[in-house]
Amino acid sequence: MAQIRELAELPLRHTQLFKCIGVKPPKGILLYGPPGSGKTTIARVVANETGAFFLVINGPEIMSKMASESEGNLRKVFKEAEKNAPSIIFIDEIDSIAPNRENTQREVERRIVSQLLTLMDGLKSRAHVIVMGATNRPNTIDLALRRFGRFDREIDIGVPDEVGRLEILRVHTKLGEDVDLEGVARDTHGHVGDDLATLSTEAALQCIREKMEVIDLEDESVDAETVVEVPNISWDDIGGLETVKRDLQETIQYPFEHPELFEKYGMSPSKGVLFHGPPGCGKTLLAKAIANECQANFISVKGPELFTMYFGESEANVRELFEKARQSVPSILFFDELDSIATKRGSSSGGDDGGAADRVLNQLLIEIDRMTAKKLFS
Repeated sequence: MAQIRELAELPLRHTQLFKCIGVKPPKGILLYGPPGSGKTTIARVVANETGAFFLVINGPEIMSKMASESEGNLRKVFKEAEKNAPSIIFIDEIDSIAPNRENTQREVERRIVSQLLTLMDGLKSRAHVIVMGATNRPNTIDLALRRFGRFDREIDIGVPDEVGRLEILRVHTKLGEDVDLEGVARDTHGHVGDDLATLSTEAALQCIREKMEVIDLEDESVDAETVVEVPNISWDDIGGLETVKRDLQETIQYPFEHPELFEKYGMSPSKGVLFHGPPGCGKTLLAKAIANECQANFISVKGPELFTMYFGESEANVRELFEKARQSVPSILFFDELDSIATKRGSSSGGDDGGAADRVLNQLLIEIDRMTAKKLFS
């Protein structure tokens, strides 16, 4: 929020500051992050706080089957924004109208990208107009938009941490002191704003269902009660295995809690841990416990779930899984039944999977090499 206020409010409210120091204010801000993280809400808040005229372009809405009408719709929006300055043009789902021109086959999308580039270049440097875009797929946007003079700044609206989740829960709920919101915030790893809003709504509806026999729908008012229960796995839930617990703390928990010490002594923390043992010995439980102790997001996937019948889709599933983990850092990826996807390369060449196992393993190795051990653990 501090970044956005600096980049949006200052140019709209105090353009003279930029004029005095002889620099051009930002023209565009690209907000990216997972769906439901609050990108659209943040843009509306900025417009409300600055008192700016707010124009929304929902990507697909400007598309038209008539030639050149789509570009005309875009020009009308920019013209209206300059007429009502100071103003903010917010383009939601910008990836749907400004995809990479090298990868799209449709001529209309190429023309819209070119038109958008022209319009952003045509904005006067002190016209009191800022363009904000939102997407959850920033890498699919045309690269010409992602440079100085167009979308000057890119801000990651990621998954909130525990403090952020607590603040969001307090916005969406009005509960008594007996409800442990801190506990809910602590255990809802990986949840974004929309997830927490849904959780709050579902909790309220569940309480209403439980009390339906005593609620008179004809009354003008009824009593409300909310109870939230969240499971919690810790070291105390695991009997024995003290040596294993200590090894996990040293290998995983310490890099999470004290990354500065590893950096100070030039040590590279491990990126992965392999659990092996007979079924039912507690491998999954250990993984969940260490994730809880590290206050990290826990993403579990069974190996066979990554495979599909379509060529190339299995590897894409691996990439999407790691991308989800990167968006939810700090996180722990847990691969159950790893042996089903990490077989010896070449052993499946004679099978009926078309070599998918080898490609999935190669993709897995690439993603593990790319990840940052401080924030993402597998």
